[in-house]
Amino acid sequence: MQIKHAFISGIAAISLVSLSGCVTDPNTGEQKVSRTAIGGVGGAGLGYLLGGLVGGKTTRIIGAGIGAAAGGYVGYRMDQQIRELDEATEGTGVDVAETPDGTGILVNLPDVTFPVDSATISPQMREVLDDVAGSMVQYPNSLIDVMGHTDSTGSAQYNLDLSQRRAESVANFLVSRGVSRARIETIGYGEDYPIADNTTEAGRAQNRRVEIRITPITEADVEAAY
Repeated sequence: MQIKHAFISGIAAISLVSLSGCVTDPNTGEQKVSRTAIGGVGGAGLGYLLGGLVGGKTTRIIGAGIGAAAGGYVGYRMDQQIRELDEATEGTGVDVAETPDGTGILVNLPDVTFPVDSATISPQMREVLDDVAGSMVQYPNSLIDVMGHTDSTGSAQYNLDLSQRRAESVANFLVSRGVSRARIETIGYGEDYPIADNTTEAGRAQNRRVEIRITPITEADVEAAY
């Protein structure tokens, strides 16, 4: 029964990618397959991306004051924000795309965001994160999950701790640039969700990443929360 369940889950994940893993490049207008979607299916699955917001949507909407501060009306231009983020991070190694289910934006920060075995943001990535933070300030009606990942080198517990510290470091940087802390939650996944092969150096480098999931909050979300 467990084998059958795993098989069905795998088919469902692949079907989902076939439906929503393709995204539109904001610069060229061409359809492309999200590297995150491919990696999720090829690695440990899409569960962490397809699950709900860390900490729950309703509690966080109220905690962040989204909607009340905007007079009850929330507008969100996700396509426009994706295009602007993609342009701002072009050539930096940052990957900007829709989430596999199309409900938000996923900003994938590459391995070079941090020195080896460190949670200190590297100088070359601080300017990039400045632009990301500026976008979040410009589009305030969203919630933000910062998710840390590592490769499989070292113990699972150490990797879990490192991934959490890196997520917190990125979150703190965003807050220092004016993003409300009430909008942000962090989580470390350690080595649990690889997007590439951990047996190669190139694969391990891809797995060492921090992802920022930006989830738009609609007027219907606000009405339901309040």
